[in-house]
Amino acid sequence: MKIMIAIFRNDVAPRFDLTVEAVFVQLENGSIIGEPRELLLSEPSGDELCGLAVSEAADLVICGGIDEVHYEYLNWKKIRIIDGIIGPYQEALELLLQDRLAPNAIMPGAVSS
Repeated sequence: MKIMIAIFRNDVAPRFDLTVEAVFVQLENGSIIGEPRELLLSEPSGDELCGLAVSEAADLVICGGIDEVHYEYLNWKKIRIIDGIIGPYQEALELLLQDRLAPNAIMPGAVSS
């Protein structure tokens, strides 16, 4: 299974359509295979991020807020979405590996302002 996480620095990006970074992680039998790969877009674009998810054959997208158009497009492309995630993306990935990541989850490492 290939996972795409929309990120901003070390956190899950708060808005899917305003991020320029994504991390791709390959999972097999509940473990990470190889090194995570980070890709950058030249500018924020939800459309390009969706295209990246499709071209990289992502099975799952983890993100913060995502608008309905991009959510429906990814869903139409048979890509599962776990959205509303707040906090460090490594913690979200760890919860995913434990099969405990649910939409709208706040990671323990999230910093409140």
